[in-house]
Amino acid sequence: MSPIKTGATAILGAFALSTLAAGVASAAGPVAMPAGAEKCYGIAKAAKNDCAAGAHSCAGQATKDMDKTSFVYLPAGACAKIAGGSTKAG
Repeated sequence: MSPIKTGATAILGAFALSTLAAGVASAAGPVAMPAGAEKCYGIAKAAKNDCAAGAHSCAGQATKDMDKTSFVYLPAGACAKIAGGSTKAG
C-alpha cells in the first residue's frame, strides 16, 4: 500500500473514531435547550428523551413510552397542541 493511501486511511480512521467518541459523549449527558424551545413532558418514546425530572438525568434513559417525568424539547407553543403533552413534569 502506498504511503499516501496509508496516510489517508489513518486520517479517515482517526476522524471516524473522534466523531464516534463525540457522539457517545454527547448522548451521555443532558441535551442543551435550543433557543426558542420548551420542555414537553409525557410524549417521549423510551430512550428518545432529551432529559428528565428526578428519575434520571440523561438523554436517552427513559425506560418507557410517554413517561410523565421525561421530556423532549419542542418549539415554544407546540407542546400544548399534542395530546398528553405538558410543560410540567407530572
